[in-house]
Amino acid sequence: MNDDETQWVGSAGARHVFLSLSKPAASLPSKGPRADGRQRDQVDVRPVFVRCGLVSQAKGSAYIEAGSTKLMCCVYGPREIERKDETDMTCGRLVTDMRFAPFSCLERGAWIQGSQEKDLSLMLQESLQPAVRLNKYPRSQIEVNVMVLESSGSVLAHAVTCASLALADAGIEMYDLVLGCSVRQDGASYVVDPSRAEESRRSSVGRENEGGLTIAFLPSLNQISGLESDGEMTEETLTAAVRTCIEGCYKLYPVVQQALCKAVRRAAPPPSES
Repeated sequence: MNDDETQWVGSAGARHVFLSLSKPAASLPSKGPRADGRQRDQVDVRPVFVRCGLVSQAKGSAYIEAGSTKLMCCVYGPREIERKDETDMTCGRLVTDMRFAPFSCLERGAWIQGSQEKDLSLMLQESLQPAVRLNKYPRSQIEVNVMVLESSGSVLAHAVTCASLALADAGIEMYDLVLGCSVRQDGASYVVDPSRAEESRRSSVGRENEGGLTIAFLPSLNQISGLESDGEMTEETLTAAVRTCIEGCYKLYPVVQQALCKAVRRAAPPPSES
């Protein structure tokens, strides 16, 4: 691995069925180590690889790999809004588009954006928008395009992180970076940064406190910019899950900072010879 790479190791048209075709619940025990060796009930995330500035045609770009989940994000703009009736004279507009590559899931899909991708695009926009200083870009729009190359769990959380890195790489003014983290609750036990199989697992009997949670977090400001949950969890469980996700985001923060620093050094002009 060369110096330009950052790695961190932590302890339908298009019909995407990456949840329904995962391993059956019987093969996923609710106790003991997880299938990939990580521990339950701990902030134990997958190894993460991050790189910025890979796409020269984009204003900014980022690639993130967490286990078998792989995403690429490209940022374009700010550029003038084509439709004048949508122009805001005092504030810019953030446009997000999140799609799954046809080969990213267990069943091949099409390039046409499905309903799930539209929902994920909206959640991505709502998570990123509080961190972007859109007042600095009046009458303009910034386009964020995320492509999921391989879907293996916690896609939205890693899309938030990847898009935030691409925005920073593009030089877009931001109040803070945005990091994402997910938790899957299964009764009294939980797993952080769940895999696809863990996300799709359902208990065969009725059980309380079973669901998933994803947050978007601004680490320097210590604020949550987005939260998405499913299932049924008590208030105490949900509060504990939010705190666990925040801790997971703080684990990722130094890695993101290091990747951005390396991208800046690569883009900096060579020192002049006096």
